[in-house]
Order: sequence, then C-alpha cells, then structure tokens
Amino acid sequence: MSRIAVFPGSFDPVTRGHEAIVRRALGMFEQVVVAIGQNTGKSYYFPLQLRQEWLSQVFARDAGVSTLVYSGLTVELCRSLGARYILRGLRTAADFEFERTIAQVNRQLAPEIETLFLLSSPEFDALNSSLVREIHRFGGDISAFVPEGLSIPPPTGQ
Repeated sequence: MSRIAVFPGSFDPVTRGHEAIVRRALGMFEQVVVAIGQNTGKSYYFPLQLRQEWLSQVFARDAGVSTLVYSGLTVELCRSLGARYILRGLRTAADFEFERTIAQVNRQLAPEIETLFLLSSPEFDALNSSLVREIHRFGGDISAFVPEGLSIPPPTGQ
C-alpha cells in the first residue's frame, strides 16, 4: 500500500510555511496531495483559480506532490484517493487545540485515517494566511511571506 498524505487547506494564499510543511512531508510519504478545500459558507480573498495556479507552480518540480480542489469531508477525499494520512502543520498551542478537535472528529468518522502534525519551522511560527491577506489588502509587500516567483495581483480595494 502506498503512503499518501492529504494536506488540506484553503491556501488563501499559500505561504512559505505551507511550502515548508509539504517539502518536509515528501521525505515521509510517496505522495502528498495538496487539497484546496471549498467551503460554501466561507468567502475567499484570492480566487480559486489563482490559488490552484500558485500551488501548481510552487510544486511543479516535485514529482511526489499533486494538487486538487475538493468539497465535502476531508476523510471522504482521503478514502477516494486511498490516502491513510491527513497532514496538518502546527505553529502554536492554539493551532494544536483547534486541530486536535478536528482530528478527533475525523478519527470517529474514519478510524483508518490518521492525522499527523508537523511543527512549523521557527521562522514561520508567526506566519499565517490571515496576516498575509491583511498586509496585501492594505497594499503591503507580501513577497517575503509567500513562495518565490508567485505573481501577486494588486489589492482590489481597501
């Protein structure tokens, strides 16, 4: 059985922290599926197509990484892909509390699927997509927080 991990998120936008987690996970899994979740109850800052393009660009040279868009339960996506692992990154104790709750529910829904947590690298502990969006919204330069080479559109309004 192949070792496939799903790394779910909105990636709104993808950050250097996301990139680092995926690259570290490549040493543990044959395949890492970066899955952009679509939550109908949530509004997104960057368009889905742009987020998909960014992820494809960031991991274009990584044979073990694929990207896709999904809606519904992450455990159902895992089952459909034959993935037995959900990968999550942790920056803070607050992240752990939030992620632990989701992992426990997922475990009840799908006991055959394990959630694995990777601690962020120290340089990314303060980095999150919400902060990056806020900087961008007000015209700040986010290039230090997102993977190199991404084409970032100008803010649409303040």
